Amino acid sequence: MAWNEPGGNSNNQDPWGGKRKGGDRKGPPDLDEAFRKLQESLNGLFGGGKKRSGDGGGSGGGSGKGGGLGLLGIGLVVLLAIWLYNAIYVVDEQEQAVVLRFGKYYETVGPGLNIYFPPFDRKYLENVTRERAYSKQGQMLTEDENIVEVPLTVQYKITNLQDFVLSVDQPEVSLQHATESALRHVVGSTAMDQVLTEGRELMASEIKERLQRFLDTYRTGITVTQVNVQNAAAPREVQEAFDDVIRAREDEQRSRNQAETYANGVIPEARGQAQRIVEDANGYRDEVVSRAKGEADRFTKLVAEYRKAPEVTRERLYLDTMQEVFSNTSKVLVTGDKGQNNLLYLPLDKMIEGSRRGSASSASGAATTVVDPGSRAADMQQQRDTRTRETR
Repeated sequence: MAWNEPGGNSNNQDPWGGKRKGGDRKGPPDLDEAFRKLQESLNGLFGGGKKRSGDGGGSGGGSGKGGGLGLLGIGLVVLLAIWLYNAIYVVDEQEQAVVLRFGKYYETVGPGLNIYFPPFDRKYLENVTRERAYSKQGQMLTEDENIVEVPLTVQYKITNLQDFVLSVDQPEVSLQHATESALRHVVGSTAMDQVLTEGRELMASEIKERLQRFLDTYRTGITVTQVNVQNAAAPREVQEAFDDVIRAREDEQRSRNQAETYANGVIPEARGQAQRIVEDANGYRDEVVSRAKGEADRFTKLVAEYRKAPEVTRERLYLDTMQEVFSNTSKVLVTGDKGQNNLLYLPLDKMIEGSRRGSASSASGAATTVVDPGSRAADMQQQRDTRTRETR
């Protein structure tokens, strides 16, 4: 039941346990008395509310002084708790913290539980192991005065937190400006076909090197880990013309590859033929030289033998020469002694041909015909006579 309901508060007590003044007089409670009772309660909690023996005026003055000290103690405890809550902080394994004391660099704190002293100290906490990314895309002018759109992604991380916090006001904004500057410089010194085709890896390496040099000069504390130059393209207005140029370049490269393939097949063959001709010439030279040396040695030895027996040597040379000459002809004419006009013809070609036919027929197993030597001699004599008459 509420304290102010009809019939519910017969003792005329206020909410703080005191009697209301004036008996049944209705009205709000005395605020001064309420605050005094609250102070007494707090003093009782902190040991400042003990009553002293004496007059009522002295007791009232002591209670007021003790209440003021109690409130001050509570306020100090609350402020201390708030200060400790803000001063104690935890640094994760992936983070570092830079502490400034009176606005000057004091220390760099690693992972763990740490404390600093605000407002004299200030701390800056950053993740130094997480790899961050920044993307950039824009139209660039190439070396041959063509406009291309180049998308770019830069991956970086913080390696020096002191420089990242103190050396540059906004290091990531500086990174963006340095990236645009490096990209424009590299693309501006590269031809369009290299930007659109196989030159992207080399461009990425050059951009990374130049960008890292800028960041080190600015002392941003940032290290670039990777630069990825994506597929560059021409502006939409001239995309079809660029596609035609790329197809023509691909056709050129294909024709060049075919020509190189043909050259790689023909040139070794030609070199082989040339080497074979050189080897044949060397062999012919060696053969001729060797034969000449052999003939010279033979002639030298023949002269020595001729001096020993001239007639025999002359006869032998004559017979060898005639044998060599007659072995290369198919017809031989033989004359008689002096004073005789008969001429003997030997058909060596017919004789050789007949002997070949005979050997071929015997080798094939066919029927063999025996020829009478007498009839064959008669035929030969008849042929000789016919030749003699024709000659006469």
